[in-house]
Amino acid sequence: MTDYEHEPVTVADKRAVVIGGTSGIGRGIARAFAAEGADVAPTSRTPERVEETADELEELGADVVRETCDVTDRESLVRLRDSVREAFGGVDILVNSPSAIARKGVLDVDDEEWDTVFDVQLKGPHRAVQTFAGTLGTDGGGSVINISSASSVTAIEELAAYSAAKGATDSYTRVAARELGPEVRVNAIRPGFIRTEQTEEAYAEGTERHREVTERTYGDRIGEPADVASTAVFLASDASRYISGEIVTVDGGFIQSAL
Repeated sequence: MTDYEHEPVTVADKRAVVIGGTSGIGRGIARAFAAEGADVAPTSRTPERVEETADELEELGADVVRETCDVTDRESLVRLRDSVREAFGGVDILVNSPSAIARKGVLDVDDEEWDTVFDVQLKGPHRAVQTFAGTLGTDGGGSVINISSASSVTAIEELAAYSAAKGATDSYTRVAARELGPEVRVNAIRPGFIRTEQTEEAYAEGTERHREVTERTYGDRIGEPADVASTAVFLASDASRYISGEIVTVDGGFIQSAL
């Protein structure tokens, strides 16, 4: 009989940078990492958000780095990397969850709006990967987790630029996994409709969006940041050491229901 050995699903004692970690899905991931014993640097362009989230993570027992960051600015990313390296001694996990959206359709979105979404949603994570690549994996393996979206494979009206950027994120994830492995694993999470402070009103009970989503999900509910965060903990842990280049869908079966 072959002995069965497995790695526990834990990020205890790991060091994580969560780009966009002060709101929405990113904040949920930062909280989960902190609760599971990781040290965390949650970033935002807004100092007040960084301070508020850092206080919250410290209450959960994490050591934190309080540093603002703008993913459209390489120098900002370098400052973040250096601060985290000085405080934690290195980085094991990089989560890319920056936020930019233009709620306009194909015929309405202009060049400036399109470029802004791509600069943040696609080029931002690429800059972060380039900045942190030399730091990740130096102590036995690193993990990059890009936050994609169900809109990368599903046609959602008035999200032309966002959907295109997320589709490119999926492709970028696979290429980065091929090029950075085996030292660094690169995966993405493809969330469906998730209730956050930004979407609370749009997804509220009684709205058309709430009805549409709950009718097409197996759990009959809108997703929560914790649903995505638990997947991020797994992908960041050594339990997923044989997984790279994958796009993991967390949508309650929404996409599958359309097939």
